[in-house]
Amino acid sequence: MEAITGLIQNSGFSGLTWQNLVMFAIGGILIYLAIRKGFEPLLLIPIGFGAILANLPHAMMSASVAVAGGGEHVGHPLLQLVYDAGIRTEFLPPVIFLGIGALTDFRPLLGRPITFLLGAAAQLGIFVAALGAFYVFGFSITESAAIGIIGGADGPTSIFLAATLAPHLLGAIAVAAYSYMSLVPIIQPPVIRLLTTSRERAIDMPQVKELSKTAVVLFPIVVAVLSALAIPASAPLVCMLMFGNLLRESGVTDRLFKAAGGPLINIVTIFLGITVGATMTGETFLHTQTLFILALGAVAFALSTFGGVLFAKILNLFLREGRKINPCIGAAGVSAVPMAARVVQNFVSQETDGRVNPLMAAMGPNVAGVIGSAVAAGVFLALLKG
Repeated sequence: MEAITGLIQNSGFSGLTWQNLVMFAIGGILIYLAIRKGFEPLLLIPIGFGAILANLPHAMMSASVAVAGGGEHVGHPLLQLVYDAGIRTEFLPPVIFLGIGALTDFRPLLGRPITFLLGAAAQLGIFVAALGAFYVFGFSITESAAIGIIGGADGPTSIFLAATLAPHLLGAIAVAAYSYMSLVPIIQPPVIRLLTTSRERAIDMPQVKELSKTAVVLFPIVVAVLSALAIPASAPLVCMLMFGNLLRESGVTDRLFKAAGGPLINIVTIFLGITVGATMTGETFLHTQTLFILALGAVAFALSTFGGVLFAKILNLFLREGRKINPCIGAAGVSAVPMAARVVQNFVSQETDGRVNPLMAAMGPNVAGVIGSAVAAGVFLALLKG
């Protein structure tokens, strides 16, 4: 009888708290949204399942931002090992960027270099949300920077910055970033409609000229060098992004290109997602701060959309007829490749009865937004990392 009593007392059931049960529900909701609604399933399923695992008492499946200590006989949670080796060291997010670079075609951006500016303008929400987090909600300056980066709509960048500046908020920031990325089709169209007229939505943009092989090969090399020289803190993300793109465009590294854009990014996505979820214990996640982060993330995302569209309208004041930009494509500058560009394409096509289809034009600011959010993260790191 004593053995049975001891077994029960040492089981996870005896250690369950209300926080654990709430986190089971939150993890289940994330998995439900991923499966039934299609919301970022590649990340929300690992994150949701990781959150469930983290809240299993005595299972040692959580990951803590605290540095694990103890002697040789002390066990370490499985996912703590991944966190220490992959996230604390800032290793996994840049590897994700390597895969993203291998999957990204920068030709639409090179064909219309002016869309670089739209990608930059669409980072407005990052800085406004960071200021709001600091001055309105009372977060520290490092926490505010990590929260603001949600406005870049780039999950790996959000994880990269949060793991460095505010690791205790990593779970909430990651959930907010990927949740709002999946809500692009819901958040962006009302903002675009509010800021544009029917005449502006009907602006057609001709296809760009074919680019030379030399241009597409030199682009990742030049961007990597210049960005690393200008903002060295952005180098891990931008340089890995550009290396992946060089593998794609060189035409002679097919095996490496396919590995980076396929098996490698898939493996890293699995470990990154489940380990981020494993930081979401009830004690660290169930705070009013989490609600504030979710609210600020929504504001950041909407303002980034606003900044991209508004700046496109401003540019049109200086461009002659025939060269004007469809301002809707500015919304794609929030990154979220290629979903944001597809949202712009669907919105404009519906508004013009299929006469205007700016998908390729929208891909320019879309991929520029990836670079822009990484550079913004580098700026924050350069200013705030102690």
